[in-house]
Amino acid sequence: MTKKKGIFDIQIEQPVIQMKKQQVKRNDIKIEQALSVILKQLEVSGCRERTLYDYRIIVQYFIRDTKVEYLIDITSEVIYTWLEQMEVKNTTKLTRLKCFKAFLGRCFDNGWFANKFWRSINIKVDTEIKVGATDEDVNLLLSVLDYTKFIDLRNSVAILLMYRCGLRIGTIARMKERHVDFINKRLHLDGEVMKNHKGLILPLDEQMTYLLQIMIKQNVLIRDEYKEVNENLFITIKGKPTTNSITSNSIQKQLRKYTLKYGINNINPHALRRGFAKNLYDKSNDLLLVSKALGHNDLSVTTKYLHTELTDIADKLKDFL
Repeated sequence: MTKKKGIFDIQIEQPVIQMKKQQVKRNDIKIEQALSVILKQLEVSGCRERTLYDYRIIVQYFIRDTKVEYLIDITSEVIYTWLEQMEVKNTTKLTRLKCFKAFLGRCFDNGWFANKFWRSINIKVDTEIKVGATDEDVNLLLSVLDYTKFIDLRNSVAILLMYRCGLRIGTIARMKERHVDFINKRLHLDGEVMKNHKGLILPLDEQMTYLLQIMIKQNVLIRDEYKEVNENLFITIKGKPTTNSITSNSIQKQLRKYTLKYGINNINPHALRRGFAKNLYDKSNDLLLVSKALGHNDLSVTTKYLHTELTDIADKLKDFL
C-alpha cells in the first residue's frame, strides 16, 4: 500500500519556538536540593569521594544544627550562631566553615545568591606548628616491628613510602602493583591515585625496592587463599583493599596502635609527609622541588609544611648577598 502524498504535508513556515525560561525563585530552593545539585556537579567534574563526603556531611550538620531549610534564610548571623554552638576546637570549626563557604560559593556560581556575604566570616585560630617525623622516630619504630608478620611488613613499606617519598595515605591505599617499576626502581603514579589528578614519578631506594618485592609476593598468596581479585599494592590480611570506606583505612589505624604501644608520637601520615618535606628542603633548598614532590598545586600549601626558623632563613639569604 503506497502512501498518499499531500494529506500529511502541511504548507506552513517553520515557526521559531521559544521556551520561556522558568524563573526559579531563590527562596524556593531548599538547601538539600542545592546540595544534591552541587554534589552531582562535583562528581561529574571528577572530585574524589572524600570531597563529596565532606560537602555532604558539613552541609547536613548545618541543616541539623540550625534547622534552616532554604538558601534564602542563610545569613551571616545564622552562620556565626552555628559556629558558636559547636562544642569542638576552633581548628575544627575553621575546617567546617571552609567547607561550608565552599558550598555557598558553588551556590553563588549557580546563580542562587546575589552576593558572597559569607566572605567576611572567619575564625581566629592560633597556628599550631605541627612537627614532622624524624629519622629517629621512623628508625625506632622500624626496629621493633616483626617483618615475618605480614601486617608489620605492609605497614613498614607504607611508612617508608610516606617518609621517603612523601606519599599521602590516600594515594597509598589506591596504588596498584603496576605502579611499581622494579627495573628502573621507580614509582609511576598516574592521576587516578593522586589527589591533584596529575601523574608523578618518584625514585625508590634499595631497601624500599626489596621490601616491595617481598610484600607483593605475599599479596599473591593472600589473595589466592581468600579468592580475592584485585591489583591493590596494599591489602588486608584477607586480601581486601585497605580502605573500607572514605574515612576508614586499616594502615592508619595500625599506625595509631603503634603510637600507643611504643610511645612514638610522630608516626602518623601527616607527620611522615612533613618529615619528608623538611628533609628534602634541607637537602635541596628548593621549595618548588618540594612542592612538586608533594603533589601540591600551590606553593602556599607547601610552605605550611615547612616551619623554617627565622635563623634558617637568614642563613639561606646569605648565599644571595
